[in-house]
Amino acid sequence: MYRTLPPISDRQLFEQALTHRSYVNENPDVQEHNERLEFLGDAVLGFLVGEMLYKLYPYMSEAQLTRLRSKLVDEQQLSKLGKKLKLGELMRLGKGAEKDRGRENPSLLNDTFEAIIGAYFLDAGIEAVRNYIQPLFISLAEELVNTQPNNETTNFVDAKNRFQHWALANQKENPIYTIIAESGPDHAKEFTAQVSVKGKIYGAGKGRRKQEAEKRAAESALKQLGITD
Repeated sequence: MYRTLPPISDRQLFEQALTHRSYVNENPDVQEHNERLEFLGDAVLGFLVGEMLYKLYPYMSEAQLTRLRSKLVDEQQLSKLGKKLKLGELMRLGKGAEKDRGRENPSLLNDTFEAIIGAYFLDAGIEAVRNYIQPLFISLAEELVNTQPNNETTNFVDAKNRFQHWALANQKENPIYTIIAESGPDHAKEFTAQVSVKGKIYGAGKGRRKQEAEKRAAESALKQLGITD
């Protein structure tokens, strides 16, 4: 497993990937933060990990591949990678984010890892990124698949998809997800989502991102209904 950063030769790109919005707000001479690179890195990771899984698991369905990819590139997983790469020590943070222990914040570690991947893509191209991430994500994928009970890869069906199937089969309507609350400073937002069908609320959940909160709400709904993996 890689424990070193990719060799980004463009120093400006590298520094931008490490720069949080809070740092730019407090240092007018610094023009760019890492959010655009984060956007790009997210897209590159999604594509390359999807390509890898497609070749690695020819027996998996689309739903199973989607769930496995989601697990591999979610905040929990990418923040762990960011921590192993010691990105927390390298981030350029504002004083507020620093005070709020931003260097240990899973959301910031996730975002910075994605920004690093985006910067490496711009610096060295898709093939270099593919060569960098494949050994890492292949081992993570195998670990996730091998820890399923009796190798039940059917467990790789997303909670939102499972709840949607239930809603369509039993209520003849799609679920509706609503963000009902958000809290915390900009660098450490937490969202609360609820899911309803025909006006009835079935579950709620929290997450650092809206999509994560919606997934937690779907998991809560399935639990309330007694639908388990």
